[in-house]
Amino acid sequence: MSVSHVVVIGGGLGGLSAAAVAAARGHRVTLLDKNPWLGGKAAVLNLPAGTAGANSGFRFDMGPTILTMPRVLRRIFAEAGRDQAQDLPLIRLDPQWRCFFEDGTAIDLMQDVATMAESMDRFAPGNGAGYRRFQEVATHLHDVSEKFFFWKSVEGIGDTLDFKANFRPDTLRDVMALRMGQSVAKVIRGHVPDARLAQMLDHYCQYVGSSPYLAPAVLCGIGDMQASEGVWYPKGGTRAVAEALAKLAGDLGADLRTGVEVAGIEIENGAARAVKTTTGERIACDAVISNMDSIRTYGELVGGRAAAQYSRKKYEPACSGVVLYLGLNRRYEHLAHHDFIFSRDAEEEFDAIYRKGIPAPDPTAYLAAPSATDPTVAPEGGEALYVLVHTPHLRPGQDWTQMLPAYRQTILDKLKRTAGMEDIEERIVVEQALTPQDIHERYKVLDGAIYGLASHGVWTGAFKPGNRSRAVKGLYLAGGAAHPGPGMPMVMMSGWIAADSLDQDLGGRGMGEAARLAGARGVPLAAE
Repeated sequence: MSVSHVVVIGGGLGGLSAAAVAAARGHRVTLLDKNPWLGGKAAVLNLPAGTAGANSGFRFDMGPTILTMPRVLRRIFAEAGRDQAQDLPLIRLDPQWRCFFEDGTAIDLMQDVATMAESMDRFAPGNGAGYRRFQEVATHLHDVSEKFFFWKSVEGIGDTLDFKANFRPDTLRDVMALRMGQSVAKVIRGHVPDARLAQMLDHYCQYVGSSPYLAPAVLCGIGDMQASEGVWYPKGGTRAVAEALAKLAGDLGADLRTGVEVAGIEIENGAARAVKTTTGERIACDAVISNMDSIRTYGELVGGRAAAQYSRKKYEPACSGVVLYLGLNRRYEHLAHHDFIFSRDAEEEFDAIYRKGIPAPDPTAYLAAPSATDPTVAPEGGEALYVLVHTPHLRPGQDWTQMLPAYRQTILDKLKRTAGMEDIEERIVVEQALTPQDIHERYKVLDGAIYGLASHGVWTGAFKPGNRSRAVKGLYLAGGAAHPGPGMPMVMMSGWIAADSLDQDLGGRGMGEAARLAGARGVPLAAE
């Protein structure tokens, strides 16, 4: 096989994963990113504390902060014969989240199902058995996802099932287990009736930027992904994942170029043949992997019939968000590494964000308080507090330069009232914010959507544009707006699928046994 040249557009986690896998399979890789850093939303923000000393500032992960399904990373590194645990050490977090509710109660989400069920029964008697049953459902849904959705390019139900060959009794049981026509919220409340505990489980949908009342039941499988595979903190933060992937791709010979913006993909006889940059450079190639938003890829880089086929009208952007990066001079000892400060009314919150398109009047806030796990993020005794509140994706007439001050106060008031952080404004010594408009401009996402495309629709909401383009030969897609969707493991899996599909189509070497085993379920991961 002659060496094929692959151009990767965008150096987010999906693009970096694709570049590493394609290079490991023997392809020549050029990666282009318009920003001066690699990693996309997995960027880092350093803010000075105004004091002297070697550790005088605050370090924030700007984007994703919760890592699950580490076997995806393990497979990517194994493609190159590398040990992820050596290159990128991970620390298991348990409790996985700490949850605070409007009525003043709190509960920890623990990894062990039996332990969690007992805790639920103490918190709200009678809910523990239902949680066990919910986790059985989640495990089956995880199994079905692994069998039919993961590790391959999927765009619709026909890509997962051969209806003539596969309608055996066991396959029919798997299809029935998907509970098509039911929402995440309905399945959860059918097992766990306590409104607070149901709200805690609803926020598995946090990873995919969607409403549990609109998302399909298959996403309940995330509950087993966390229980069976854990929640992890990469040493050095999420930014360390991007840096490790970039180093892996570079070590394998990939040409990683920052500050290069792509203007278009040159199509010849229905196939991708070159990438054109905004400076006029033409880079000939045999295939293209786009880590840019899939809808914007088709609309802005491809055009024509493909743009019409994958238009904004057919896909809904996921939610956006406001992130506050708060450098505190004193940490809150009662916070866990990950925390949720829940809204007073889940239906009111999701209705505002996803149906009305307005910021929720009483939002749920997600907090990352990493200093207890990683003291290097803040000066001694301080905290690099990350606060994320979901908002609608950008709507006409919304000006976040005008909206932010009042909504910042809404968020801080929520923390004071619900999470025992009454003096938070006194502890803030430095801060910065990220708004939906900032997200839209920095990352070339659709209407400021953090998570790509929403997973809405109880029948087909799990499906996204496939990784192997149906519209353009030699074009492959990675990222949160492509299959299998948003969230750190899914985005990195999308990059693996794009590179694997490309490798298959170009007659490459395929996946080795070590990589196959590294990504298999049930293989324990060593923790620090």
